[in-house]
Amino acid sequence: MRKSLWLVLVVAGLLALMAATPWLSAPPAVRTLSAAGEFDALRAKDRLARVLGEQRPHPADTVASDEVRDRLVAELRSMGLQPRVDDRFACNRLFKQRGVSCARVRNVLVTVGPANGRHLLINSHYDSVPVGPGASDAGMGVATMLEVASLLRDRPLGRPVTFLFNEGEELGLVGARAFLEGDPLNRQVDSLINLEARGTTGPVNMFETSVPNAAAVRVFAETVRAPVASSLAVSAYKQIPNYTDVNTFEDRRWLTLNFAPIGNETRYHSPGDDLAGMDPATLQHMGDQVLSVASRLASRPAPVASGSGSEILFMTMAPFGLVTMPMWVGVVAAAGLGIVLLIAVVRRRAWLAVPALLVAVVGGAAVAWLGLSIVGALREGQFWRAQPAASELAVYAGVIAVGLALVGLMRRTDIGRLRAGFWLLFVALGAGLTALASGALIYFILPPAVFALGLLAARWWKPAETVAAVLAAIVLYLTLGGMLGLLEDLLNSGPLWLFAIFGALVLLPWLIEAKPLLEGARRGRLLAALAGFAALAWVPAALAPAYSADRQQQWTLQYVVDPAQRQPVWSVVNDRKALPAAWRRFGDWRLGTVEALGRRQRWIAPAPPVGGLMPARALAVEATSAPGGRRVQLRIQANGADSVSITAPANANVRALGVPGQVRAVAAKEGSGVYSLTCTGRSCDGQIVELLIGPEPVQLTVVGTRWALPAAAAPLKAAQPRFARAQYLPDATVLISRLRL
Repeated sequence: MRKSLWLVLVVAGLLALMAATPWLSAPPAVRTLSAAGEFDALRAKDRLARVLGEQRPHPADTVASDEVRDRLVAELRSMGLQPRVDDRFACNRLFKQRGVSCARVRNVLVTVGPANGRHLLINSHYDSVPVGPGASDAGMGVATMLEVASLLRDRPLGRPVTFLFNEGEELGLVGARAFLEGDPLNRQVDSLINLEARGTTGPVNMFETSVPNAAAVRVFAETVRAPVASSLAVSAYKQIPNYTDVNTFEDRRWLTLNFAPIGNETRYHSPGDDLAGMDPATLQHMGDQVLSVASRLASRPAPVASGSGSEILFMTMAPFGLVTMPMWVGVVAAAGLGIVLLIAVVRRRAWLAVPALLVAVVGGAAVAWLGLSIVGALREGQFWRAQPAASELAVYAGVIAVGLALVGLMRRTDIGRLRAGFWLLFVALGAGLTALASGALIYFILPPAVFALGLLAARWWKPAETVAAVLAAIVLYLTLGGMLGLLEDLLNSGPLWLFAIFGALVLLPWLIEAKPLLEGARRGRLLAALAGFAALAWVPAALAPAYSADRQQQWTLQYVVDPAQRQPVWSVVNDRKALPAAWRRFGDWRLGTVEALGRRQRWIAPAPPVGGLMPARALAVEATSAPGGRRVQLRIQANGADSVSITAPANANVRALGVPGQVRAVAAKEGSGVYSLTCTGRSCDGQIVELLIGPEPVQLTVVGTRWALPAAAAPLKAAQPRFARAQYLPDATVLISRLRL
């Protein structure tokens, strides 16, 4: 009975630890009173409030963007600075995609410090997506830059610092391209601090550096007092289809540090990205880091060149700050640890423990997937969106149940064998992950090193192994557990079962130490109790509200007219949760796709015709021969569209897209799907665009998007669920036409 009670306490303690992982990297509290020269988050937020005004969406080259820019310039002038506006039309290749985006952008620039010297560039964007006011993305960066500029202007700087408030980042980094190719100042830059946001709360991560990273990481490590950063995050970021202005700037090989918060992505790119949703503590964290790094980089004529040097592994380890290690040291240490642990497994004849513990990792993920599938079948959609912690803890409860079942069933395998087997498996899995993302190596060195030292010390003091095993588990929690807390924010839309894999690595050392509590337990009763525990853990997740005022359901309504189809359709893009029963009166809804809008599934129903709508068109102007094909010029006729996309099929022979003088090469290997050229803003009406295509006939699809719905949509909007709002895609009228070349 006493063992059972202790086991319950251990399980409860482990769940509490897993629930606390986000706190391992929480931002510092907001200072209610900042000293002279310190970053003041409340003052910075007030500045941003004046710039945003009514907090309307303000995409590039719109009236709303003009108003935000005017207020931004006025704010800078009120600070005693003299900004300038650089106005030009630009096109930029879409990174990791087969596309090009064009727009007229007006970048706002201001410089502080001496007139001569290489510039430190601090960059963020002031435009927003059409669907939200962009208070955090990237208003948080704008607020930070305004406050830092006000603080640096009165300091004796060793070289100039230029603040670039660019327009058009949301359209494909167009503002950054305009600066690189049109503003002479770009040739005087040698270092960059970039500010972004993928959420509105939580710590601000330093998630990208120049390559090699040694110079940038050293500056960051030496100056930032509350760092949140990881070389694993840097490596992983390169593998995902996201990008920031840094991608456009990277060819210049400037010393680079990129910062962004990722907490509560449900407000990102939605109407919820407003000032009320921005956490002042997050703004404080961004501002403190940027001010520290900028002060350091601006204090000397030029930083160490980023084009030379070595790679550094790094991670945050609460409460000790940033841990760094040269890559070569990490590789040697990992190899040495592998050998030491392999010897321990051989000597203890613990071969069975390694695959058995791997089964625990895989089994935990399988149980998590099963739980998610069952609850998801009952509830549909992202049922965890409002209360993600409930589902995350259910995932970890399944991992604990599988781990305890395995440890309890392996009665002939003592703790020593399980310890050696786990840490050898841990290093082996780390080697595999490092092959995919080199920065991951840092997480797989310190914990097994602590245990290996305990193995050696146990020759003279037998309890050393047990002490080291516990210390190694603590270090593992502080490092990989901290990363897991950030991963929960990053992958808040799923797949949640992935957390089980990393959760198993964090939990298994503790479950192995709990083995004595399982001695004497009947196998049948133990397995039944653990199965019941794993199942009951999903009850809170199954009962918790799926959506809330803060974390709302994604819900975009579009009116789509395609002449190739029999009639217009209503389109609802959400998390594929079935529409409310009340929506049946609006039509016969089915889950499908709209060919001209891509492969994403959406709810579709016939819609009534709406008069007075004219689709955007691309009118052929000129076609000339070019090596291997044709150079074709088209004139865009927007007909009221806010954005016009011209797409070609995935199998088309498209080599380049753009406007005359700014035609960008597009390689087929850069992605999959259609080729696209998108022009956004008022200046696109009448704009000439250019395509370099093969000699074969090509059918182009022209998609004109108006960021507003027709009056016929009013009843549907009125019936929209209470906690639902557009995200990523705006409510819109989409009109389609075609052209054969």
